Amino acid sequence: MAVTVNIYYTGKNGSAVDFVREMGESGVLERIRREDGNIRYEYFRPFDDPETVLLIDSWRDQEAIDAHHATPMMDEIIRLREKYDLHMRAERYVSDEGGVPEGDRAFLRE
Repeated sequence: MAVTVNIYYTGKNGSAVDFVREMGESGVLERIRREDGNIRYEYFRPFDDPETVLLIDSWRDQEAIDAHHATPMMDEIIRLREKYDLHMRAERYVSDEGGVPEGDRAFLRE
């Protein structure tokens, strides 16, 4: 049962984008993506909010998230969040093991 957390980072004057840039340049992004249990760790920008970035953070299970939270990388991430004065909100989702129902598949174009 995969767990996905959408985290919205909001700052001022482009600070959320600067945060993501530094996450990449520092190597933190790649280290997280290589962690056992990580499925997806990607940032996106909403079209209607230039001061926010969205992190889609997916893990195999809660145990993998807990292990990630116990790594020294979390101190690096927290330090960067504070450096860029980011505010966050989160949404948490648990995967549907059955996948996309056939009725919903009719609306997808692959």
